[in-house]
Amino acid sequence: MTFQLLAEEILGILRRGVDEPLPDRDFNDLAIRVFRFQCRSNPAYGGFVARRGVKPEQVKRWEKIPFLPSRAFKSATLVSGDPENVERVFRTSGTTRGREGRGEHHVVELALYRESLLPNFKVHLLPQGRERSMVLCLLPSPHAAADSSLSFMMGEVVRVLGEEDSGFFVDSDGEIEAKSFRRSLQAAAGAVEPVLVAGTAFSLARWTEMAMESGWTTRLPEGSSIMETGGYKGRSRELPRADLYGALEAAFGVPESHIVNEYGMTELLSQLYEPVLAETQDANGHGRKASPMALAERFHRGPPWVRTRVLNPLTLETLPLGELGVLAHLDLGNLGSVAAVLTEDLGREVPGGFQLLGRSPGSEPRGCSLAMEDFLASQVAES
Repeated sequence: MTFQLLAEEILGILRRGVDEPLPDRDFNDLAIRVFRFQCRSNPAYGGFVARRGVKPEQVKRWEKIPFLPSRAFKSATLVSGDPENVERVFRTSGTTRGREGRGEHHVVELALYRESLLPNFKVHLLPQGRERSMVLCLLPSPHAAADSSLSFMMGEVVRVLGEEDSGFFVDSDGEIEAKSFRRSLQAAAGAVEPVLVAGTAFSLARWTEMAMESGWTTRLPEGSSIMETGGYKGRSRELPRADLYGALEAAFGVPESHIVNEYGMTELLSQLYEPVLAETQDANGHGRKASPMALAERFHRGPPWVRTRVLNPLTLETLPLGELGVLAHLDLGNLGSVAAVLTEDLGREVPGGFQLLGRSPGSEPRGCSLAMEDFLASQVAES
């Protein structure tokens, strides 16, 4: 099975959209074929799988696919296919001290990213049949941050789903362009149509501080929403989520019920959202708005082409519903790199999805650490 044949099959699934379910049998069949392709065409991942004592042809269920620790993206070039055919390299944020500090996701085909992000975004951030919106991003533009997967994502959103006055309001140094953002907010507040504000938790918190210090707030049109992506990334001050959402409501006039957390990783080409604005189906197949959820009850869900497991941090075995463990995702959009990624995020499975409960504190969980040791050992053996 070639990359192009698999890519066309996956693109067909992505283009059906988020509301089209992917039966477990179909997902499993495609996941196994992607896994075997990646073992053959990605020497770094194939060596890791062999080191774990797994024979690809004997794996029959996607849950048995070895999940590669996300830290491995900092240690090797993970390309399934020809490294000369990579369209874009995205890098994790944080330190800029070269390869040792930043993970790299080499994306062979950006079409997989575009086709996965747009329908998922639209369902969770532009509900009730809206086709377009003014989108104001407290983020650097794709031009200012060419290696940022989040800036690329929001650039596509603005290009395809954004109204004419949409834009980016953080410069390449990470500073908010306050005057321009304030002018855009004033224009948005005077309009009728809902507005979407998007940014990292850090940039949104910084703006609320600036707004409160200057005594300037606004009230965006009814139905406006905010997408926050987390993303303090080691900053000296983190604001508790309830406090952040309260500050956002005061600064923008957007209630907590219309603030959506997006969970994404540079190492994944798909995103997972809280379905607080998304429409669901009632018993008769008609759309109905999801009920408001308290912060403690919120959960994330992935699109049909992503599956998430919650694993025991010691053994990496699947945990029962409700038990705390380490999150692992299998993203079919990651055809050109590694589909099965083990994170350092903690969470628990709940009906409908999973709850994200923060990062693993202190040292890496033993199961993840052993997996990373196997990956590093396999690279030494390969060289």
